[in-house]
Amino acid sequence: MSLQAKTPLLHLALLTTSLLVACGGESEEASPNPENATATNDMAPHDEHSEHKMETLAVEKRVAFMSGHVEAGLALYRAGAPDQAAKHLLHPVSETHATERAGIDALGFTADVFESVSKSLDEGQAASEIEPMLQKAEANTALLRKNAGGDPTEIIAYLMDTVIEEYSIGVTDGLITDPGEYQDAYGFSIVAWKTAKTLQSPSAEGTVKALEALVALWPENGPLADSTPTVVSDVVAQAKKVTESLSAK
Repeated sequence: MSLQAKTPLLHLALLTTSLLVACGGESEEASPNPENATATNDMAPHDEHSEHKMETLAVEKRVAFMSGHVEAGLALYRAGAPDQAAKHLLHPVSETHATERAGIDALGFTADVFESVSKSLDEGQAASEIEPMLQKAEANTALLRKNAGGDPTEIIAYLMDTVIEEYSIGVTDGLITDPGEYQDAYGFSIVAWKTAKTLQSPSAEGTVKALEALVALWPENGPLADSTPTVVSDVVAQAKKVTESLSAK
């Protein structure tokens, strides 16, 4: 049986999207209506384009991208929003994002950890039971990033481009119009910050500080869907500062 069939949350998301397409409706991502500002959008229209790009993306960048979703899910769960965390924590084993996983089993990917997290969230298990699973998921993505290798400077630059793209989709006119992308941008910023700690260049300290300032543009308690977001221009400007810091002498 596929994971899709096993996981009610993903099944519901896929069914909802199918109905919208069948009815000729628009996704809530495109709606600037404040009433839709905190609506979840599990399958944004640009996902298909992103998946196409994944086919040619280096494995270390795919792992960084996947890790960003996990970091967003961890933050949301620990902020007391397991319903918002679920789709992010399911991302590594979702059939929708299978392209990202090409070749990562050899790096130590343990799908059963993420499947257990998804099942536990579905069943509403106590936080005391889920937290150890989250720690295993966090450790597994850290292992994947380590084993994938790659140039940390290039990975951080890629993540900053992605932060700008996703945040610009997630926030419109000062409102969160796509919570998933708003949250993903946070997760990518966290992964970039962790990656920066591995830099050996003279600019490493400046990059870490620039990334700490970027992460601080989200609320301290996490990227919750009902947050008051930082304006897009400020996030874009800080992400560019991170990229510029990578080449600082």
